[in-house]
Amino acid sequence: MRVITQQTLGGPEVLTIVDAPEPQPLPTEVLVRVEAIGLNPLEALLRAGEFPPLIGRPPFVLGWDISGVVEEAQTWRFRPGDEVFGMPLFPRAANAYAEFVSAPALHLVRKPASLSHVEAAALPVVGLTAWQGLVDLGGVTEGDRVLVHGGGGGVGHVAIQIAKALGAYVIATAGGSKRKFVEGFGADEVIDYTAVDFTGAVRDIDVVLDTIGGDTVERSLEVLRPGGHLVTAVAEGDAELIAKYEAAGMRFSGIAVDPDPVALRGLVELVEQGRLRVHVQETFPFERVTDAHRLLDGGHLQGKLVLTL
Repeated sequence: MRVITQQTLGGPEVLTIVDAPEPQPLPTEVLVRVEAIGLNPLEALLRAGEFPPLIGRPPFVLGWDISGVVEEAQTWRFRPGDEVFGMPLFPRAANAYAEFVSAPALHLVRKPASLSHVEAAALPVVGLTAWQGLVDLGGVTEGDRVLVHGGGGGVGHVAIQIAKALGAYVIATAGGSKRKFVEGFGADEVIDYTAVDFTGAVRDIDVVLDTIGGDTVERSLEVLRPGGHLVTAVAEGDAELIAKYEAAGMRFSGIAVDPDPVALRGLVELVEQGRLRVHVQETFPFERVTDAHRLLDGGHLQGKLVLTL
């Protein structure tokens, strides 16, 4: 089979396609013939060595988001021919930039017919991050006021829809060029962070979901109601910030997404109800992974990028 690997850290040009043996599924695992692979900003950081080495030093194979067809099943949960998707093994290496992936059956769910493989591959990392941040950690309920930072990004545009499905009033920050895009996913208000300071535009927020980091996390303290909750996907280990929030009587939670079949099935339910869709900005054939990573490096994406096989 073909895999995308790298022998050294660096720019997109270090990614190369090589031949490798097919993985052999262990008991409780399945072998998936991959149809599509979702790309995430974390993978660009790992490729370049700009993030703590979750999967060690090169050579390694990046990737976690997959959608495909079960080829072999060492479990009763799936049969050959089943269409599945998920985010196996995160944060351990799943070796997902490949034509075949061996994955724990519990880290996958059946792909609904209403989702293409491309859409399904785009959903797990961003969907699970948003779900775990808003449902499991944030405990968002009907009538809550939710602020989503980075509403036009991968996690952000999915988080808006999940919060709306939970009955929340949703405010999102986004660049002015993304206003219509973000509104299209149901945001009740959109704040153009390039023109307006969000701390002067909103108040009495129950839950803030942060996907931006930097001073956005600290400044979000000003907009929370007493006892409000900040959930961040990018600054979870900042002890100083945690102490500042706790001293102000607020809650601070960091989310490090993990595989979760219950949450995946929750996402599928929303998809089947027509309450959740994932936006794919662009697809690239497997052979053009370097082009995809150049776009990933540029940031400011609308939704997700996906490789197809």
